[in-house]
Amino acid sequence: QVQLVESGGGSVQPGGSLRLSCEVYRFAFNKYAMSWIRQAPGKDLEWVAAITAGGEATDYTASVKGRFTISRDNDKNTLYLQMNSLKPDDTAVYHCAKSRLTYRHIHFLPRINEYDIRGQGTQVTVSS
Repeated sequence: QVQLVESGGGSVQPGGSLRLSCEVYRFAFNKYAMSWIRQAPGKDLEWVAAITAGGEATDYTASVKGRFTISRDNDKNTLYLQMNSLKPDDTAVYHCAKSRLTYRHIHFLPRINEYDIRGQGTQVTVSS
């Protein structure tokens, strides 16, 4: 069955950096757009960043633009999220998520309901 496994979370001070990874199994990774989605305590799921199947286009929610970078290595079946200049408001469980349909255009990706499977998540805590 399809599996997504996140890693790389942790606790950092404001202004710090983390790099999240998501290894995927048992689906054609290079055919699907992917996203990072996060959930802060007591809040709904929030879409954070998306990348198209071939990696040619990316998009970000406004609060992380200029600080986060999403990327992928289709040869390694791995998705990444480089997070710099972290803020306390970035504290959340971060999930990688697979799009429902193949080869989705970037226009459709900033929507939680575009994704059918996500991993268990990795905790990111930003605190002084």
